[in-house]
Amino acid sequence: MKFKERFQTGNVTTISVSHMLHDIYSSFLAPLRPLLIEKFQMSLLLSSLLDVFQRAPNLLNPFIGLIADRGPVRYFIIVSPAITAITMSLLGIAPNYVMLALLLLVMGISGALFHVPSPVMIRKVSGGQTGKGMSFYMLGGELARTLGPLVITAAVSLWGLEGTWRLIPFGIVASLVLYYRIRKIHIADEFTAQKTDGGIKKTLLEYKSFFIILLGIIFFRAIVKSALTGFLPTYFFTEKSETLWFSNASLAVLQIAGAAGTLLSGTISDRLGRKTTLLIASLAIPVSMWLFIMAEEIFVFPALLLLGFFIFAPGPVVLALVQDIKTQRPAFFNGIYMTLNFVSSSLAIVLAGWMGDLFSLQTTYMITGSAALLSVPFIFALPSKKQTTKNKNLKK
Repeated sequence: MKFKERFQTGNVTTISVSHMLHDIYSSFLAPLRPLLIEKFQMSLLLSSLLDVFQRAPNLLNPFIGLIADRGPVRYFIIVSPAITAITMSLLGIAPNYVMLALLLLVMGISGALFHVPSPVMIRKVSGGQTGKGMSFYMLGGELARTLGPLVITAAVSLWGLEGTWRLIPFGIVASLVLYYRIRKIHIADEFTAQKTDGGIKKTLLEYKSFFIILLGIIFFRAIVKSALTGFLPTYFFTEKSETLWFSNASLAVLQIAGAAGTLLSGTISDRLGRKTTLLIASLAIPVSMWLFIMAEEIFVFPALLLLGFFIFAPGPVVLALVQDIKTQRPAFFNGIYMTLNFVSSSLAIVLAGWMGDLFSLQTTYMITGSAALLSVPFIFALPSKKQTTKNKNLKK
């Protein structure tokens, strides 16, 4: 088997670790939310808009994808950890809401520059095991969101909210290390679109049905995922009167379970199929959510482990679905997916904040957990892998 056709463990690991380093910093907002709400006297709805500012640059994803399809992309990945580290570490000293929004907007641009090309790189070095490669890649992200709450909570405990800027040097060092590691991965030239496939408009029209189905799956998963990852520390801190450490530890537990889900689900989907794996996760989410809501004291963390596993499991499977499509514009295609992800996540987090103000976060979790079932019809509408590969039934 040729080197480029087999699973390149070293290259997959390098990209996945860079994903982890970047996302440790990008995951600071949720753990800091209770303190920022208290500092600026924000409502849950207003605080949820911060997530929209952070994710708004994802609207640029298709354009970033077009750039990535025509030139080297490893430098996007190299500079992103430093930029993200600087902006997110300065949240604690932001003097007002406007500055918070600006910092998160810049961070969003940095995140978009990283996340659009990196899955395409993973696909190129995963050989015929795209699901496995996406599991490695997303494991890095979920480990980061496990470590991120712990890192920022420790920083606040040591230096206070205004002292989190001291975390900046670690991100800069990470970018320097990545420069020496990632620049040696000479696969970016393979991303260049060698042929024109009729233009961007034709690509969008050709895969319109697929994108609509994908949006349905992403949105109803995002409703429950955003409500939990965005407000879980706030839920325990405000509604359950737990300590900041306990509140952020709950998010870390959710994320470590999510890391296990992302690690296993992609490989499982290579064997069971994408549709079957997505269907199992979608049916398990409501059950897991209700177990979490009913759990008390020592049973809370076991319930979170189960819930986190199934909420995050669809991630690499959906990403593998996108990468299964044979197209001359892989990064542009991934950019469209990430834009749909942004729209869904942004609407979901604002909806969760509104419902949290109107009812309570616990009631919000009950509603959003049940809403995950609405993704099932869209999963059944997915074409088979054979159809996807041949680009059939996607051109309506």
